[in-house]
Amino acid sequence: MAFLLQLQPSLGFRNSGHRASATPAGSLSSHVDCSTQNSVHFSKWVADFRSKTLNFALSGTLSLALSLTGVGFAEGKVGVNKPELLPKAFSTVIDVAGFLSDGQEKRIVQEIADIEKDTGFKLRVLAQNYPDTPGLAIRDYWQVDDRTIVFVADPTFGNIINFNVGDSVDLDIPRSFWSRLAGKYGNIFYWKEKGEDASIEAAVMAISSCLREPVSRNNCAEVK
Repeated sequence: MAFLLQLQPSLGFRNSGHRASATPAGSLSSHVDCSTQNSVHFSKWVADFRSKTLNFALSGTLSLALSLTGVGFAEGKVGVNKPELLPKAFSTVIDVAGFLSDGQEKRIVQEIADIEKDTGFKLRVLAQNYPDTPGLAIRDYWQVDDRTIVFVADPTFGNIINFNVGDSVDLDIPRSFWSRLAGKYGNIFYWKEKGEDASIEAAVMAISSCLREPVSRNNCAEVK
């Protein structure tokens, strides 16, 4: 599976404004070595940070969805695997949080069926409020594979929209589409004003529209 990381600019860099001064030739090599060493340390920190985040997500805390925002808070959570929260009858939509009305859930289920019939891609929707989530249990329940998109709606970390995207989907859909989709319909201002249900429905329809576009350099350029 290819895990989509939603990276947000939480780290800012600032110019110091100091004017450059002459550097003695003898200290130049030392300065370059120090800069190189710092760069290597920073790169290692980024790699370790991403690895830690990935391992955390795989434990099921966010039910296969990765989000680096609020990860400091998230690291204190314990992985979740609660198959008892899964519905007894198979469903492509699991609304543990109760965000959707019966009518909305039926519409989304039908839209998902149409998507799978028309495109071959499998969209699955999990609405949750951590820690009330089936977690990793959804992987076997839904038989998640390379053509599966797992959409996890969880407002715990602000942005309600998170994704797990299969490798085959990743080949056809630009990664930027998922971050733009989350930015448009998942931001806290949108779902606070219109409701979690509106965010979920809008995201499903945007995904449906994108998956039906012919694969090209500019497919899914617009989040509809």
